[in-house]
Amino acid sequence: MATGIIHAGVCGFTINVKAVSDDEQKINLEITSDCPNYQKIALELKEIDAYKEIFNKLHMGIVYGAFAKYSPHPSCPGVSGILKTVEVAASLALPQTATISISKE
Repeated sequence: MATGIIHAGVCGFTINVKAVSDDEQKINLEITSDCPNYQKIALELKEIDAYKEIFNKLHMGIVYGAFAKYSPHPSCPGVSGILKTVEVAASLALPQTATISISKE
């Protein structure tokens, strides 16, 4: 099982992802969030094929499709966090913290 916790930013919402796989390709997802948009996304993303998602062209998979349908914020890091968690569950990446730090001077 791989888990991801994504703090989306100034909105204050958190997206929690659990990704479980028996064969390192079919991934069962459990997404919970206080964000109403990700609550809708979670209903669509229950099971995915990791290889179709990770090796597809950018924005062509079902993860991006659900994100495009329900999220009005194209810069939300949640979609990247979901895909990173899927990569780890499929043994296509090692678990590692990824961050985005933004400042203004």
